[in-house]
Amino acid sequence: MSPDIPSDSVFSLLTMKSPAAKGSFDNHGFILVKQFLSVEELGKVGRVIRDGRVLERFGYGIPDEEGKMPRMALWNTPGSDVTGMVCRSEKVVDTAELLLEGEVYHYHSKLVVKEPFIGGKQEWHQDYGYWYMNTLLTPDALSIFIPLDRCTRSNGCLQVIAGSQKCGRIDHVSRGGQTGAELGRVEEIKQDERFQHLYVEMEAGDALFFHSNVLHASDANTSPQIRRALILAYNRDVNSAPSPHKAGHHPMYSRIEKVPDTAILSCANFTDFSGKEFLDPKVDKTVKAEK
Repeated sequence: MSPDIPSDSVFSLLTMKSPAAKGSFDNHGFILVKQFLSVEELGKVGRVIRDGRVLERFGYGIPDEEGKMPRMALWNTPGSDVTGMVCRSEKVVDTAELLLEGEVYHYHSKLVVKEPFIGGKQEWHQDYGYWYMNTLLTPDALSIFIPLDRCTRSNGCLQVIAGSQKCGRIDHVSRGGQTGAELGRVEEIKQDERFQHLYVEMEAGDALFFHSNVLHASDANTSPQIRRALILAYNRDVNSAPSPHKAGHHPMYSRIEKVPDTAILSCANFTDFSGKEFLDPKVDKTVKAEK
């Protein structure tokens, strides 16, 4: 863990649903939960990626300004495979509902991969900078970043600006194949002593819950180590798009069927992705993707 991370933002499975966790989320815009997924749970997620050939079948690249590409596969519905059990697990959903103060639904999830030496950077952005365009009227949403491999500065760990959710939504513009926050405003925020630019180095299985208005980015992978991560997104039930026509390429509200945490290890579905609704990047107007 990076020494930069405020100690009052770090929690365990036993303390992540505490009032202190909620207070830290409101203050910093995120909480870091150590060992959120066990070694055994990580192994089952990895088997889905390998046996289900997720990236080969559903993946696409999003080039940065230098032409390097992080690759991803995105799905709108949890499904019944192991990754679906993670998305629907009580430890995920209950914590999201505590932090957002009400019922949430699964907005989408994705696998993001930065290959050694060629995995590109992710521009500074806010998730709500994108989701605003899908007519979410308020930023009452969050994401959960779960690395499947150790995340370090050299392989492109997540970076955040602590407290930046308090700045409101920032204008976003196209750069390379990505859409990022207006860099002049990002630099102004980074130079203000009220906010901290942090490198969030994480172990495999840790989880970072962060608000949809938190500015975040990641550098290119310049190391020989791969960097894979699951990113799960949840929206408040009352914040669903007003109509399917305006919802864009992500779903409107649908009640999530929560499962006990034990369902992750008991699930034996590694390859059946029925109903998972993988995204065709051609319909995502916020990126210029390459298959």
